[in-house]
Amino acid sequence: MKLVDTHCHIDRYPHPLSVLKSAEAAGVVTVAVTDLPSAYQRLSLRLGRRRLVRVALGAHPMRAGSMSPLELALFTRLVDQTDYVGEIGLDGSQHGRSSLKAQTKVFEHLLQQPRIKRKVLTVHSRGAEAQVIEALAHARVTAILHWYSGPLRHIATAVDAGLFFSVNPAMLRSKRGQRIVAELPRGRVVTETDGPYARLDGRACEPKDIASVVAGLARAWNEEEDEARDRVFRTMSDIAASARSDT
Repeated sequence: MKLVDTHCHIDRYPHPLSVLKSAEAAGVVTVAVTDLPSAYQRLSLRLGRRRLVRVALGAHPMRAGSMSPLELALFTRLVDQTDYVGEIGLDGSQHGRSSLKAQTKVFEHLLQQPRIKRKVLTVHSRGAEAQVIEALAHARVTAILHWYSGPLRHIATAVDAGLFFSVNPAMLRSKRGQRIVAELPRGRVVTETDGPYARLDGRACEPKDIASVVAGLARAWNEEEDEARDRVFRTMSDIAASARSDT
């Protein structure tokens, strides 16, 4: 199995277990991101142990601005239960700008957790790309910038900081996304759906659609699909190994 959805909101589908069943049939490993520590707790309990699912401990920036001290304490208590943290980050767009100061306080608190250095982070950066990249570089964590949509000039800075990027179907369809993908070093790219928020063929993306993302990357890179799939899988393996080796 060499297909990985590094960022999917499984708990946002009407029928999460059906979505995961289809993903497992397609041989896709799914990183199920969450918006709050309590949501992580609920989803972990609901899914139990599944060979092809990794539940990520999250504090989404659009929720982090109003996170209670109890949720923050819960994050610290639960962080040892998973190898994946997400969705976390900052949102400086018009939707999140009013709470950016509160978001930043939470984000900095999460990055200061000593054990977070041994996790794989999937990170939101819309409208706050430079600030997010600087914070991740300073924290020296293993992180994937999810659905990067910021200025091209920040990509080199992120690469120099050792960061990775996850690409989804929406990015491969848009001209802006295609320009970003063209700028990304191939060895820093992994796949995501951001389902159910990203769409494919008029419906919500699911982890089973990761093969189509690989196909899109193969076209962008002008190489065979098998080669693109193997490259992305190697990169994901490198990300996991990097997190395990951090001290």
